[in-house]
Amino acid sequence: MTEWLGLPALATTTGAQIDSLIGWMHVFMLVLFVGWGGFFLYALFRFRRSANPVANYTGVRSHASSYLEIAVAIVEAILLVGFSIPLWAARVDHIPAESEALVVEVTGEQFAWNIHYAGPDGKFGKTDIKLLDLQSNPLGVDRSDPAAKDDVTTLNQLYLPVNKPIIVKLRSKDVIHSFGVPEFRVKQDAVPGLTIPIWFIPNVTTAEMRTRTGDAEFQYEIACAQLCGLGHAHMRGFVTVVSAEEFQKWLEEKVKEQSEVDPFK
Repeated sequence: MTEWLGLPALATTTGAQIDSLIGWMHVFMLVLFVGWGGFFLYALFRFRRSANPVANYTGVRSHASSYLEIAVAIVEAILLVGFSIPLWAARVDHIPAESEALVVEVTGEQFAWNIHYAGPDGKFGKTDIKLLDLQSNPLGVDRSDPAAKDDVTTLNQLYLPVNKPIIVKLRSKDVIHSFGVPEFRVKQDAVPGLTIPIWFIPNVTTAEMRTRTGDAEFQYEIACAQLCGLGHAHMRGFVTVVSAEEFQKWLEEKVKEQSEVDPFK
């Protein structure tokens, strides 16, 4: 499906449903394009001036066009009610339990993505706007909170374990941004004042995708899909999908690194 649509290689277990919907929509649009294009050419020929020197004020008496319009409406209803709404409902109403998933907070700002992990204890520490520092503490994590001592923050670098449900809680510090990773078939606006969850299950590591694509430099990219200011084009983040063991090792190393840094200096 992804090949003839020209879509990026699929890298989540849930993306196939979206690809199927996009495929059927393109098939329907192709049928419409050929049908209406053919009808347009027929009308140009059938009602050309040389064959119809005098206008016919009676007009077309057939109801064929009405039937065609009804058929188009029915197909559109099937696409909406039979495919789109159930797919949307499944994504919104069946979010995995947080106890079974990796929960990551992603906060957009002009022009970067701030990533916040709960750390080994699985609890997000408190944040305080008074502690915000664009260089050392862009999320205002309060390290005096016991739950925050093992929290990990990164800038534009999202590490994820393969084959595990991921819940991303989206926020924004300033304007509307949009979190989009084409290979994961996810895209969601980050709206100031709201926390919006999205979820997916990555099933292809970065290393595997490099082998599949033949691109040794391949990276999953977080693209801001909402015009958010003059630096919008430079708001790029990257996702690295690794094995569960590699992710655990990376997390432990980051916890150790950040425990050696005093965020209040």
